[in-house]
Amino acid sequence: MTTPEPFGTRLRHAMDTRGALCAGIDPHAALLREWGLNDDLAGLERFTRTVVEALADRVAVLKPQSAFFERFGSRGLAVLERAVADARAAGALVLLDAKRGDIGSTMAAYAATYLDPASPLFSDAVTVSPYLGYGSLRPALDAAAASGAGVFVLALTSNPEGAEVQGARAADGRSLAQVMLDHLAAENAGASPLGSYGAVVGATLGHTEADLAINGPLLAPGIGAQGATPADLPALFGEQARNVVPSVSRGILRAGPSPAGLRETAERLTDEIRTALA
Repeated sequence: MTTPEPFGTRLRHAMDTRGALCAGIDPHAALLREWGLNDDLAGLERFTRTVVEALADRVAVLKPQSAFFERFGSRGLAVLERAVADARAAGALVLLDAKRGDIGSTMAAYAATYLDPASPLFSDAVTVSPYLGYGSLRPALDAAAASGAGVFVLALTSNPEGAEVQGARAADGRSLAQVMLDHLAAENAGASPLGSYGAVVGATLGHTEADLAINGPLLAPGIGAQGATPADLPALFGEQARNVVPSVSRGILRAGPSPAGLRETAERLTDEIRTALA
């Protein structure tokens, strides 16, 4: 059996050749209305297909938000399955934004859903929540290693409420966010050119005292609608800037429904990010 190429290796290549932008696919009701679409299955299909066809052949990462598909039940999940397959076929890496977190056999079932190549929702990476304890993520971490996929762990998120948990202190004085970052650094030790286990660090934070040197990717949501800009990234990420994957959703999607508008906006942001992180 051929050993799959690690996600970190594939991500580094994609970032070096396509730029670091991660484009979100968030078909929530307000955006569907802005596009002149109904908030129904047909609107979901049209929206999703347009974004994938416009961007999957040029951006490094596409990030569908699973909840906006799940709200339509099994038919919505079928749209998500097709989007994942079509985006990967066009060369984009797919990061499924599901933020799953549980224990034992339930976490193993989530891992099988997103990180097993036999699953119709198999993606290049998935977001997970570690706040049932980092060890609860082991089924997902192991499944990712076996399939060449990646995992992004919530560490320092862009929402203000996150600090209530992430800023709490462990017995040794470290913040819980730092505990998670240190676990990820251990997972990625020795990986080259980039580890496959990433952290979510909000671009809206402005600054952090946390040590972000995890030898893995740093997904940075919050650019655009949440107020951050590419120019904010160097001050926050410092020497880790090369490993940052800035994520933009509404800031790109509001340029639709025109495919040309989506492409032009994504290309502009890619250039702005490249300049900021150079």
